[in-house]
Amino acid sequence: MSPTRIATAVLSLAAFALVVSGCGGSSYGSSSSGSSSTASSEEDSGGAMVISVAEAPELGKVLVNSEGFTVYRFAKDKGTVSSCYGACAEAWRPVITNGKPVAGEGAMSSELGTTKRKDGTPQVTYAGHSLYTFVEDDSPGEANGNGVSAFGGEWNALEENGAPAVAPVGGEGESSVPSESSGESGRYGY
Repeated sequence: MSPTRIATAVLSLAAFALVVSGCGGSSYGSSSSGSSSTASSEEDSGGAMVISVAEAPELGKVLVNSEGFTVYRFAKDKGTVSSCYGACAEAWRPVITNGKPVAGEGAMSSELGTTKRKDGTPQVTYAGHSLYTFVEDDSPGEANGNGVSAFGGEWNALEENGAPAVAPVGGEGESSVPSESSGESGRYGY
């Protein structure tokens, strides 16, 4: 990763932390005016989350949420039980639904489901993986979180069959931004 991108990622994280602290906290189901803050929830519209397949540069076809943002799985999760809370859920927003999730174009309805988070909120699952979006994906079609190691595990976009998407060969380097309190670092090491 170039020094400019590292600096940009660090500044983005710092700005995000200031916004969160200035608001007195944050909920992964709420949204704000920034495009990178698009919620992974259909809570505001009252509808069920739609999971579809769309094209992501360098990865090909991957699963996306109702807004067209790439969804990811977290290797640290145990089955459909999420291990992403707190700071992790600020960077990797759980995909939340109101009602049964719906399979859009290319997605398999037989692979969709939900699991309950600690607070009882229904998180969408696909092929046995809890789904998340990534705060560094600023617009639909981006997959900046694919292959990132953060919060104790690797994050991957998913292909329509639920398999992890293959990371581009010769990907960018790692960031020195620490993840959580574990001291680990990753490309976007939150």
